[in-house]
Amino acid sequence: MLAASASALGQPVKSARRLGGGDINEAWALELADGSRAFVKSRSDATADEYGAEAAGLEWLAEPRGLPVPEVLAVLDEPEARGLVLAWIEPGRLSADGEEELGRGLAAVHGAGADAFDALPPGSPRRALRFGGVELPLGSVPAGSPWSTHYAARLELLAGVALERDRVDSRCADALTRVVERIAELAGPEEAPARVHGDLWSGNVQAGADGRPWLIDPAAHGAHRELDLAMLDLFGRVSARTLAAYEEVRPLATGRQERVGLWQLQPLLVHAILFGGSYGAAAERTASRY
Repeated sequence: MLAASASALGQPVKSARRLGGGDINEAWALELADGSRAFVKSRSDATADEYGAEAAGLEWLAEPRGLPVPEVLAVLDEPEARGLVLAWIEPGRLSADGEEELGRGLAAVHGAGADAFDALPPGSPRRALRFGGVELPLGSVPAGSPWSTHYAARLELLAGVALERDRVDSRCADALTRVVERIAELAGPEEAPARVHGDLWSGNVQAGADGRPWLIDPAAHGAHRELDLAMLDLFGRVSARTLAAYEEVRPLATGRQERVGLWQLQPLLVHAILFGGSYGAAAERTASRY
């Protein structure tokens, strides 16, 4: 992997340090011959389109210039060496100004829009949405369908896989079925497709040494903008500064707070499928509220 990175970057790697903290990928910090640094993520069982899709997502999220993303230095797509090489971001702590920038910038990214719900970034090699290894082929939902129909298809797919793999029980599956039946009334006012990060838990907002927020590890696509905000509230908390700054740019529809749990069902089911544990029970509790 390190040799492939050096070849792709066109210069030797002076040193490499393995990094911890990732649940799925392996990661390294590289020091290069010219004195610059890079970050490499890889996984031996990664699909051929995984890192190319992530690179396309980063570029798509960067287009509106709302929030910074790390520069893509190389995509490694050989069967024996698949990975993504990014410019290094010196880590720090999100400042108060950074919290506000996150809100304003995320509103700008969302406002840039997408061609349709479920649409993937231009240039993405993928032909399906992927949620924790579970694929929803593009075109599964008829073109022009409202967001509620798209989201219902995701919940049905994920609930079926989770039940089949014994990650949730029949009570959870029944509660999710009832949510799907009511989805049109639960989903709130219709909105145009937003350009979303798609996996925006707090760990995927990287604070730089200057206190600014950077978007990393996207699963970018077209969806409802509240999906990103709900994810930030699932494994962390959207700060009051961030939310206020967001609403200065793009006010949120009435009832957003009541819909937070509804949008959190998707990541809860994904985590149940991937990791088991208490995520299935959390999905059941959340679904039962609706």
